[in-house]
Amino acid sequence: MDLGALMRGRHVLVTGASSGLGEHFARLLAGCGAAVTVAARRVDRLQALVEDLSVAGAPHARAVALDVTDEGSIRAALAAATGDSAPALDVLVNNAGIAAGEPAMAVKADLFDRIIGTNLRGPWLLSVEAARLWRNAGRPGVILNVASILGLRVGRGVAPYAISKAGVVQMTKALALEWARHGIRVNALCPGYVLTDLNREFFESPAGQKMIERIPMRRLCDPGDLDGPFLLLASSASGMMTGSVLTVDGGHLVSEM
Repeated sequence: MDLGALMRGRHVLVTGASSGLGEHFARLLAGCGAAVTVAARRVDRLQALVEDLSVAGAPHARAVALDVTDEGSIRAALAAATGDSAPALDVLVNNAGIAAGEPAMAVKADLFDRIIGTNLRGPWLLSVEAARLWRNAGRPGVILNVASILGLRVGRGVAPYAISKAGVVQMTKALALEWARHGIRVNALCPGYVLTDLNREFFESPAGQKMIERIPMRRLCDPGDLDGPFLLLASSASGMMTGSVLTVDGGHLVSEM
């Protein structure tokens, strides 16, 4: 089955698309022929991405400003994504997220609130607004939440992040149950550790190398490793999947104690 072909002509909104996995997913979808709306706070980065996608032949690419911690910004972003002759929205990808590496007793209340607000409250508000649009229009819809294996298994120094992603996992299941009758499917993708410019220095250190050795496949995830599972959950190929949590981690979660 050609999963990419199933995304052709579908309209997907990707949050946190100004860099990292969000940008990667936007490029993947556009390459499959999907109409893509990219959303984030850094609009200049989004505009550059949209220009790239348009030059590459993307059928429909637009950028909308979005702060997932602001309810007004969420409503405005959804209105902008679906207005002005834009195709109706088919898929919402909740990817925006932040992290901080500090011991729990060093985490200030405002940092905890910011992480929970961005990683959990934001996807909740976006999902509710998108679901309301679909229900009122009598249309089906797909929500793909980008969670993490840290939502299923904890690590040191990342308590607020792990808590937020565990909430995303449980939110996925709760919303899937409530909205199945409306034809709205909700699933979660849980990547393992993905090599990025932000963590490259750590994973090249002795401590980082030791962590990689504990992964059964002995390597980190590359963004491309997520492409197949991502397209599966975003497309009709997963038509009977809702409330599912799909891990892509090289066996990290089943590693020996």
